[in-house]
Amino acid sequence: PFDCTTSRDRVNTPGEPIPSTSAPCRARLSATHDAAQENITSTFPELAKITEVTGGQRLLLDGEIVALDQLGRPSFSRLQQRWPMRRRPTRSLLEQVPVMFFAFDLLASGNDDLTDRPYVERRQMLSALPQGYPLMIPPYWDDAKPVDMLAAAAENGVEGVVAKRLNSPYVSGRSSAWIKSPVRRSCELVIVGWWPPTGPTRSGRVGSLLLAGRREDGQLVLVGQVGSGFSDTERRRLYSLLDGLAQEAAPVPDAPAIGGVTWVRPRYVGEVAFREYNSPGGLRHASWKGLRESRIADVGMPDQLQ
Repeated sequence: PFDCTTSRDRVNTPGEPIPSTSAPCRARLSATHDAAQENITSTFPELAKITEVTGGQRLLLDGEIVALDQLGRPSFSRLQQRWPMRRRPTRSLLEQVPVMFFAFDLLASGNDDLTDRPYVERRQMLSALPQGYPLMIPPYWDDAKPVDMLAAAAENGVEGVVAKRLNSPYVSGRSSAWIKSPVRRSCELVIVGWWPPTGPTRSGRVGSLLLAGRREDGQLVLVGQVGSGFSDTERRRLYSLLDGLAQEAAPVPDAPAIGGVTWVRPRYVGEVAFREYNSPGGLRHASWKGLRESRIADVGMPDQLQ
């Protein structure tokens, strides 16, 4: 949450009484992890200007810190350059990777706790706030079909859509009152290595796969790994197929040293679903879909957000 508060008073928990104050506002940013909050104000100092944009109003905003790519789309890989939290960025980093705050909900305004009010009312109040860099309030639609929204998200290269019940109060954390539907891309890639699983059932199974795409010149290029989407039967099957293909050298030119991997002779092609691919960051949120009968010569590279 974004907390515009005074040095004496702090708005941290939805529903907590909000003390009255006439002191000037300052910005405070908190990241929530497993119900614990961490102060990350020093990591994103440019967001302190939100108090100027909103005219010093005392607000508690729920939203997301984003770094935009050159097409104006939120980019997780660019945002990663501003981590870890608690790191004070250099001037050069602030110029190269500026961030913004996308506000999605308004939890408190002045001395009023808004968390019990219906979402549509909170959203109308949020939309009425002044905005400008570094505060952006994305538009919302209550008359569009979900399938059309998801198609528009895919067409514009963003991660997905969030649907919320218009009459729902604000509930911290996961809730049945809102549903996140990510856009899932997919591609076929070449298996070039594997790791065993962790835990007591390691033998005779594959834990995760190392994957490569194929450039137009025919060269294989590492694009990431996948460790989810496997059934136990599939893990055993893949082990039986790959165990006899092990080799010492990496089948990918200029491959970095990768601990624990078993390199294999490229023979099998599989399909993976993923949320985003960026070089050199690799596949993000990859999930195994299964082996495919495609030829290695027909494999390409994952769609990359430019």
